[in-house]
Amino acid sequence: MKKLFAALALPLIALAIAFAAPVSAQSSRDAVWIQIAARPSLREAESEARTYAARLPDVSGYALGGGWYGVVLGPYARDDAERVLQVYRAEGQIPRDSFIAFRRNLRSQFYPVAADATPPAEPEAAPAPAAPAQAEPEPQQQAALQSTLPDESPAEARRSERTLSREQRMELQVALKAAGFYNSGIDGAFGRGTRASMRDWQAARGFEPTGVLTTAQRQVLLDEYNAPLISVGMARVEDAKAGIALQMPADEVAFDRYESPFAHYTSKGDLGAKVLLISQPGDKRTLFGLYDILQTLEIVPLDGPRQRGSDSFTIEGRNDRIVSFTQASLKNGEVKGFTLIWPAGDEDRRTRVLAAMQASFTRLGGVLDPAAGGDVVQDIDLVSGLEIRKPKLSRSGFFVDGNGSVLTTSDVVVGCTRITLDHGYQAEVAANDAAGGIAILRPAEPLAPAAVAELSTSSPRLQSEVAVSGFSYEGVLGAPSLTWGKIADVKSLDGNTEVARLDLAAQPGDVGGPVIDSTGAVHGMLLPRQPDGKQLPEGVSFAVNAEALRGALNAAGMTAASKSPAAGSLPSAAIARLASGMTVLVSCWE
Repeated sequence: MKKLFAALALPLIALAIAFAAPVSAQSSRDAVWIQIAARPSLREAESEARTYAARLPDVSGYALGGGWYGVVLGPYARDDAERVLQVYRAEGQIPRDSFIAFRRNLRSQFYPVAADATPPAEPEAAPAPAAPAQAEPEPQQQAALQSTLPDESPAEARRSERTLSREQRMELQVALKAAGFYNSGIDGAFGRGTRASMRDWQAARGFEPTGVLTTAQRQVLLDEYNAPLISVGMARVEDAKAGIALQMPADEVAFDRYESPFAHYTSKGDLGAKVLLISQPGDKRTLFGLYDILQTLEIVPLDGPRQRGSDSFTIEGRNDRIVSFTQASLKNGEVKGFTLIWPAGDEDRRTRVLAAMQASFTRLGGVLDPAAGGDVVQDIDLVSGLEIRKPKLSRSGFFVDGNGSVLTTSDVVVGCTRITLDHGYQAEVAANDAAGGIAILRPAEPLAPAAVAELSTSSPRLQSEVAVSGFSYEGVLGAPSLTWGKIADVKSLDGNTEVARLDLAAQPGDVGGPVIDSTGAVHGMLLPRQPDGKQLPEGVSFAVNAEALRGALNAAGMTAASKSPAAGSLPSAAIARLASGMTVLVSCWE
């Protein structure tokens, strides 16, 4: 069965290797490794490295500091490393807790020893000469490399084991389970299953398989389990101003500034991780407002679960770059919590770091001063120093039925993963005539527009006054505006009778907006200003006419309301209200 599994695994492994050729650590500052093992002695690490090298390429070994030695794969480019990590984990070729390591984690190289071995970019100041790869260290050297904890006999190990609390026993079971040696419940009871897993672990690590872990062996097991946390320097941080204490990846983040309600801990390592501490006075409205605001920020991607209760919430967001997790709760008039922002593709380590932060989160006295960061330069695109999520493109559109269907320009629906109306309502493309420049959108849930467009049943008169209603500055002003002009011709420059030429100075955000006359009838929809890349004089615009819009709606199985030319003119204020009620901001999101 194992041979069959190996045979089936070969194609995927070969594929990973083919797409992830090693890079030179000296020629690329972005080179990374995959750490697959850490051992407390040079003898164990060399043996482990030789075992992996017999079946995997690119195996090497480096001192990690603190008496530990790591076995790694690489170096690779970061994207390639993540692919190799995913494939090798899936095929069981490397442990599940393997993770991306960086040059600063690696010191002198001990395996393989060769004249052309490539050391990391930042070696130790004066590394000792490495011994040949197959040579074993002298007994005195080996003793010095072992754990500083004393050896114990089986009887001594049992006595030291009896002093463990139930929580400590459960922690050992968790570590054995993570290492793949234990598959029963985490109950703190060392029965036959736990003893068997201990024997298997001891045998795999080169210890005598007694089924009872010595104090030193327990430390080795826990250090293996906690290697992902050790690699990012998890340490307790107390922020007195925010009134919060918790474990943080101290090698990856450092305090930067306060901007209420956040304490910003920005990235200082290679991972690009960030942490925000949340601290402010408030009530349920404050908590719920924070929940809504966070979801408008770039650091909270749209995909991911989120849950809001009466006095707490959690938000997880994922995209191809980052995974962020936020938790906050209200207690005694104080809203406190944190956000962890982690690079995508490092899920096992992120999960361990997040669990440690959640378990250690402690409320201290006081909250962050609401005036903190008040002297920072303000920016309309920032909330407390955090960038607001912005759409790829925003244009205008207008409602054409009572359910909220929208006519807009084709340009705004190209290459979108999500389309919204007025930022808050999801919409889908019901029809798109790219040649005519007309797209029809249907809201995910029916809407109740304040006004619906009525398409004119007649051609407009030359030089008659019209206005375009649109979000001229792509929503910055929060409401549509009217831009007045005239009908310059009822056909385009190339003679297309479905497109009228306007003498009107429109902005890019107005594109897709309705062209309205003095009666409130819609004569067309504004098109992009420079068709086919032509550079036109200022004030020249184009609009697809009402007849073409009517045809597009009919083709989609929809019927537009009409308005005859006999209708009388409306006051300017009435036209403004009508235009504002029918015009909607259409946004394309990546």
